[in-house]
Amino acid sequence: MTTHLNTDTFASRAAALVDQMCGVYDKGNYPSVAIDRPWSLFNPIISGDFARPTALKVYLTREFTRLLSLGAQITVTAGRARHALNDPELFPRLSEDDWDLRAKKLFLFSPERIEISLNRLEHYTATPAESFQKHILFTNYRMHIEAFLEMYPHCTKPSLEGAQMPAYHHVEENRNGITLVNIGVGPANAKTITDHIAVLRPDLMIMVGHCGGLRNHQEIGDYVLASSYMRADRVMEAVLPVHVPVIPSFLINMALRREIESAQIEYRSGTVYTTDNRNWEFNQHTTVEAMKISRSLAVDMESATIAANGYRYRIPHATLLCVSDKPLHGKPKLSGEAQAFYKNSKEKHLEIAINAVKTLREQYPTGLPNDDVRSFDEPLLGNFGKD
Repeated sequence: MTTHLNTDTFASRAAALVDQMCGVYDKGNYPSVAIDRPWSLFNPIISGDFARPTALKVYLTREFTRLLSLGAQITVTAGRARHALNDPELFPRLSEDDWDLRAKKLFLFSPERIEISLNRLEHYTATPAESFQKHILFTNYRMHIEAFLEMYPHCTKPSLEGAQMPAYHHVEENRNGITLVNIGVGPANAKTITDHIAVLRPDLMIMVGHCGGLRNHQEIGDYVLASSYMRADRVMEAVLPVHVPVIPSFLINMALRREIESAQIEYRSGTVYTTDNRNWEFNQHTTVEAMKISRSLAVDMESATIAANGYRYRIPHATLLCVSDKPLHGKPKLSGEAQAFYKNSKEKHLEIAINAVKTLREQYPTGLPNDDVRSFDEPLLGNFGKD
């Protein structure tokens, strides 16, 4: 009982600190946070500035609660004056290139980076950043949006028609619900949206899409659970070289696998080949050879990009695809057949991903462990060890 009371006390103190940050921000300054950890021999005090703390409120409260329970002291003060988004001084502060490995950071992003990412996120999705939930699903099909709306008719919807990447939010207390974003087609969109969503520090990201099956014994409607990626998407090369290994979260994959097997749907687990060329069939030799060497069992245009940004920004991620065509076996994606397939598959596909999310949030109410995507220069927030 004492532990429970102490936890409530830490949570209340953490919430008060975040409210203080919101007050500082509203008055025109970036809130500056300093965290003193008496257990640290080398980096006892770490500080940093934030923007839009209302959008990060649940995440910050959770992080502060954990640190307070370990014995840390946290103070909030007014930092430097906020930059207007059209201020020329904003631009040089947006770059992630200047990462000093000698100094431990508090957070992955500068306040200016937070500010502009949240603004762009709202522009692309036509929903407030504060509406985003901890669990993010991505699709590139309107049919999955329709299925989501059938499940959650009262969800938060885009404020205007024609948003580039519309988002829908099944809102629950403490942002414990699910957000579904229609990212459209292609790796450029996948990188753009995950660059900005990463600022919100979601608990997980799952790509729920379709793919071309590359194996003879796959059938239309079978599932593919990615265990690795062939990153031929190209858009991430400048920030994450292709020789860096990227694999999905084991915990998310296990939850997805249990749901697939429970639904008695055929599936395979293996490498997904992500390309930036939708018409790769018109120049086959190089692509097919790469598919063969990598032993890929599916091809798509977004999965590896989302996975790479999940790895880059320390967000647990996974991919659940459904085979919609078999380009190597005389079953290309054709309009009439594709539409019939979409109609019959959309609800179950989305339902499996959502059920997996529900299981994971019950098992890990304070967030999925992300040890496998942490770096040796990991920022303090998001790393729960006493380093």
